[in-house]
Amino acid sequence: MIRISNVKLPLDYDDEVIRNISAKELRISESQINNVSLFRRSIDARHKGDIHFVSSIDVTLNCDEKAVLSKAKNTNASIAKEYKYEIKAKKLSSRPLVVGTGPAGLFCSLILARYGAKPIIIERGESVENRIEKINEFHTNGKLDKDTNVQFGEGGAGTFSDGKLNTGTKDFRQRFVLETFASFGAPKEILYNAKPHIGTDYLQTTIKNIRNEIKRLGGEVRFNTKLVDILIKDKKIVGAVVQCGEKTDTIYTDNVVLSIGHSARDTFLMLKEKGILMESKSFSVGARIEHLRTDIDKAQYGSFSTHPSLSSADYKLNVHLDNGRGVYTFCMCPGGVVVAAQSEENTIVTNGMSEFKRDKENSNSALLVSVNPDDFKSDDVLSGMYFQREIEQKAFLCGGGDYKAPVQRVGDFLRNEKSTRFGDVTPTYKPSTAFAKLDDCLPKFVTDSMREALPLLDRKLSGFASNDALLTFPETRSSSPIRILRDENLEAVNTGGLYPCGEGAGYAGGIVSAAVDGIKCAEKILTK
Repeated sequence: MIRISNVKLPLDYDDEVIRNISAKELRISESQINNVSLFRRSIDARHKGDIHFVSSIDVTLNCDEKAVLSKAKNTNASIAKEYKYEIKAKKLSSRPLVVGTGPAGLFCSLILARYGAKPIIIERGESVENRIEKINEFHTNGKLDKDTNVQFGEGGAGTFSDGKLNTGTKDFRQRFVLETFASFGAPKEILYNAKPHIGTDYLQTTIKNIRNEIKRLGGEVRFNTKLVDILIKDKKIVGAVVQCGEKTDTIYTDNVVLSIGHSARDTFLMLKEKGILMESKSFSVGARIEHLRTDIDKAQYGSFSTHPSLSSADYKLNVHLDNGRGVYTFCMCPGGVVVAAQSEENTIVTNGMSEFKRDKENSNSALLVSVNPDDFKSDDVLSGMYFQREIEQKAFLCGGGDYKAPVQRVGDFLRNEKSTRFGDVTPTYKPSTAFAKLDDCLPKFVTDSMREALPLLDRKLSGFASNDALLTFPETRSSSPIRILRDENLEAVNTGGLYPCGEGAGYAGGIVSAAVDGIKCAEKILTK
């Protein structure tokens, strides 16, 4: 197979166009081509008068491919090896326990199951099917289930997001993650789009299919089951205590994977009490900012904004301020909604969510300010967690104390005035919203940084700081407030057989990187 990189494609390309361009790039006739497929595709929108795709194309020929390459002398073309993932696994003495069914836990469990380890997987929340019902009930009636919500339940926090799969990691396992998602029901476009996303609607089905495959291979999945204790002997894991309703059970095992997510606050506290070494880490807080989707599309694509080949536009903005703070956008959801993401009573937390089509009226992203352990004014390793909680509780009161999220127009925020009406942008957050001042919810250094950054970000994306753009707040769960320390074998530094894993443990920042970390932990268990 030959891979041709840096190929310019028009927005209205089809398979025939790809074949024609491939033949020209390789200086052969189209009759010599067996098959063509996209390996990667990105949008080049740097020049609004010439928006196009830049792609990598995989080509199989019915002739000697090496000879064709030698004659073509195209520096962008080379032989591509077919991707294959495999490891040499050993037989385990006991079934491993995987805590949590987010991307880290699911992919760890899938690898363990495929290599005959028959993992036991526990999830404090419900299956994805029942989880949808619980979340809809909260949106309708304001009744929060502390164990099944946007943070907790099958699939983790990413299930009710945009399902973004773009990542900064260069790890070779990321291709396996994409291929696995696609094989279990995710849209095939994720295999070649430079910024792939599954969408919440497809992600829910995909996760259920992965769960069923784990069970088919001998794995056991227990929902509504929470880790309440770990058993340690001679600095090694020997078991774990789990709770389902009023019933507790002890699972004896010498391998426990902690893929607990960034919001498992009671588990963080238990681990601290057990003496598991952790450190406080930096993260970010801020608000969700919403614009009309059509305004963002026009700002990014100009006159091409309605072209049927272009999906809703995204953006990624950042600025570094003189006060040393970074202010940036995160988890951008084109054509999406702002969702209630709290997991504790009497708090407000926001996040963003899009379905695959990304065709809702608004687009939103997190607008975040970096915070670090010095800001928490405490030596407690969980001080970042308490910092988050204080903001979330203030926001609950600012919204009126009934799970209404506080909101403020950007123009009013820049003038430090409480909003009294909506402009062009109306909120998408459910259950409901209430006008409030961001300054009453977030620390002054955060709001000061956001005020300074908004006009600077507007220079990078016209209209970003428009008067009618809407802030819904707070966003506090950008990443884990702690890191559970682990060694080169990915085990907790003072507890053998305990594998801190994924975003909650401080080793990932998104679906793909968390899944990759889960795979790495499975490999360590299977090969040690």
